[in-house]
Amino acid sequence: MENKHHGPHPGILAIIFMLLFCTGLSFVISLSGTPPYFPGPWETQGVLEAYFQHYPHDVLRCAFFQFASAVPLALFAAATSSRLRFLGNRSTGPFIALAGGLLTAVNVIISSLLLWTVAYPGVADSGPVLRMLYYADFAVGGVGYSVPLGLLIAGIAVSSGFMKIMPRWLVIAGVVIAAIGESSCLSLVFPKLLPLIPLTRFPGFIWLILAGFKLPRG
Repeated sequence: MENKHHGPHPGILAIIFMLLFCTGLSFVISLSGTPPYFPGPWETQGVLEAYFQHYPHDVLRCAFFQFASAVPLALFAAATSSRLRFLGNRSTGPFIALAGGLLTAVNVIISSLLLWTVAYPGVADSGPVLRMLYYADFAVGGVGYSVPLGLLIAGIAVSSGFMKIMPRWLVIAGVVIAAIGESSCLSLVFPKLLPLIPLTRFPGFIWLILAGFKLPRG
């Protein structure tokens, strides 16, 4: 009987996760840097209201695709932690990866549902309600994403590093991205550190894909 780990391929799951998440982003970002684009937390009340009142359909599409992306992310966390255990890792690393991945997926779900609520007809017409929901979405989808994603990456990278089943450069890159992700929580106190969130998010996409393909099956 073939001694191989059976389950969904983590590399393919990571690709699906990235494609769905970035498809959602494509509806609310502007590559040219000109409006309309999803407003940042530094924008005024008027800018927030104008955007969500005029582009609710774009926000709704973003929320839908990001909600869908949480499913392959959760499956990725389960598949990689299971594979690490199958390969003989009996430390807490695989469980840290699983916990981080599931927390990230749950926060993606919460963030996308908050975004869906903001896009619901009439919600953007109430300034105080809009601002409250917006900041809740930004927090859950910001540090609520990057910090647990750092745990997911750290759990895989450190476990793989000790077992020597992944290229050293990929392990080091994972540890660096994980450290940035954990440090991004400082943006709650120091807003100038907000760039740590995208520095975790986008390199994290690529790292998860590479790790998913590099992890041996057996």
